[in-house]
Amino acid sequence: MQKPFLLFFVLSQLWINCISAQKTLFSYLDVYNLEYVSDPRISPNGDMVVYRRMGFDIMKDKSIGQLWVINTDGTKHEKLTSREVSESSARWSPSGDRLAFVSSTEEGSEIYMYWFTSGKIAKISQLPFSPSSLTWSPDGTQLAFSMHVPQTPPVLAKMPEKPKGAKWADAPRITDRLYHEADGMGYIPTGFNHLFVVPAIGGAVRQITKGNYHHRGSLSWSLKGDKIYFSGNRNEDWEYDFRNSEVYEVGVTNGSIIAITNRKGPDSNPVISPDGKRIAYIGFEDKLQAFQVRKLHIMNVDGSNSTVISKDLDRSVSNIVWDSKSAGLYFGYDDKGNSKIGHITLQGKVTKLADNKGGTSIGRPYAGGSFTVSKSGAIAYTQTRPEYPSEIAIVHPKSKKVKKITTLNRALFSYKNLGKVEEVWYTSSIDQRKIQGWVVYPPNYDTAKKYPFLVENHGGPILNYGDRFSAEMQLYASAGYIVFYPNPRGSTGYGEEFANLLYNNYPGEDYNDVMDGVNFCIKKGIAQEEKLYVTGGSAGGIMSAWMIGKNNRFKAAVVAKPVMNWISKTLVADNYFGYANSRYPGQPWENFEGYWKFSPLSLVGNIKTPTMVMVGMNDLRTPPSEAKQLYHALKLRKIETVLVEIPGASHGIAKRPSNLITKIAHTLSWFNKYNEKKE
Repeated sequence: MQKPFLLFFVLSQLWINCISAQKTLFSYLDVYNLEYVSDPRISPNGDMVVYRRMGFDIMKDKSIGQLWVINTDGTKHEKLTSREVSESSARWSPSGDRLAFVSSTEEGSEIYMYWFTSGKIAKISQLPFSPSSLTWSPDGTQLAFSMHVPQTPPVLAKMPEKPKGAKWADAPRITDRLYHEADGMGYIPTGFNHLFVVPAIGGAVRQITKGNYHHRGSLSWSLKGDKIYFSGNRNEDWEYDFRNSEVYEVGVTNGSIIAITNRKGPDSNPVISPDGKRIAYIGFEDKLQAFQVRKLHIMNVDGSNSTVISKDLDRSVSNIVWDSKSAGLYFGYDDKGNSKIGHITLQGKVTKLADNKGGTSIGRPYAGGSFTVSKSGAIAYTQTRPEYPSEIAIVHPKSKKVKKITTLNRALFSYKNLGKVEEVWYTSSIDQRKIQGWVVYPPNYDTAKKYPFLVENHGGPILNYGDRFSAEMQLYASAGYIVFYPNPRGSTGYGEEFANLLYNNYPGEDYNDVMDGVNFCIKKGIAQEEKLYVTGGSAGGIMSAWMIGKNNRFKAAVVAKPVMNWISKTLVADNYFGYANSRYPGQPWENFEGYWKFSPLSLVGNIKTPTMVMVGMNDLRTPPSEAKQLYHALKLRKIETVLVEIPGASHGIAKRPSNLITKIAHTLSWFNKYNEKKE
């Protein structure tokens, strides 16, 4: 009896080894084969989930998204429509018999309706601009949405009429607005967003708000369908009061608008309870800090008796959804590099329901993702792990059992050998705080070998990395690098005090936190002193530039889309008006020495590290002029350097798959140039 068993064991091992040998490394073109779930919407009865299935078009070099539907038990997984166009914003009718969604073509975006009983589709709108915040009325007869309403830009001078056929220069672009451009969007068209309603069977679209104010964000109908709640800022000085917002109600028939909150700070995301008695919303009293925890509030529908119910939770809440009994709310939050879903009662008792929400940020392992809840409390959410981008997972609050019902990347990852991701904790040398980070090992990692060690600093800096899928980290690992990505002080998910340590102190001891992580990995034998490399983008680029200005331990650096000079950046970037008094006290001309003190350019005379500088040529957040200051300074000092400018790329370089590949390929090419011959 033992011989057949032994033979079976040997054959099984041979089969496993054969399959393992067939696996290849994750490579650049594999990025185009990635798919992920976005915006999963569970039906009211909890039987089905409609979601946006995201992928990449290798010929058009862009992301594409279309609606798919799947039963919550994982069966009957199919495309919702036969249309091969962009589809998004799927929203179930209250009874679950219809689905409203937005479909976009080169001609524009329109609202469509899908009937589940017949499978028929109809366009129910004819809009001049794209709709957003699509929301059903409680009785299922109307849809509300937000849309841009244009205004004529200012004209300062009347030009003489040009002769027929003359080729004069284009007219000047004139603006008198505080906020007039946005990274990734460019120049913002003049006008304001307003709220509209349209019959669910199609018909005339009616604007219900007016005035020179923006009306956008999440919408919530009153129980009777006579009011819509939204957040905005209709204060007289709203342009300069940009950190503030209130919750408003607008009459659907008469357009009357009433503010039902009134305090200094952002009040947003109003959601009315199923019994119609209360409104939940997110906000805080603004203390002008670098970071403040967003708290969950409830109040009566008239704005009275406002109460903070998440005061004992030192984490920001998001994505709030009332439970069916109006006894509490479901919400999302980040905790120690992992995004979670919880439930909180009106008395403030918090219960964690699910981990690992996210996976919609394909490039780097940032937080993200979303969830929705059925009437019975079943939750559909985007689930991720380092081994895969977001899939649909279902969790029932009573059992808390999680079931993943999609495997969009099985065909790819079954034959790919990914790098293992390991969580590490270490102690800050500054104040003995515990700092969290992750190490990604190259596939087929051999402890006897010495690998180059790559530090990847996250952006923000008020953001977090976590144990989520990242194409960038995996590509670095596939190239033979051990990757270390930490969450130093200033990162979110560790409480308000931890994130706010960067106020008027950035870069500061977050530098020490990163270097403490490097020293920890050296002590553990993970890293080698002679094989250190560093990179990062945005705030990660700032940190990378700061690190090589503070020490010469790294063999090479790639500084991507950095801020080098806070004085010049602050008044040139698209969000130029938002830094003073929340990042540093005063405006640059009021606090010149303070802004310069934290500018990496102040350390450029110390840099000896060979440095590649990289930036998108259309970057409005950290403009190319910032990157050029570093490149030009290093060039004048005859430090080995090169400037990589990516045409057409905004601050989000990885928005186009080819640019993501460009970023990683050039980073690796630079590092490989200085990497010692492999042993």
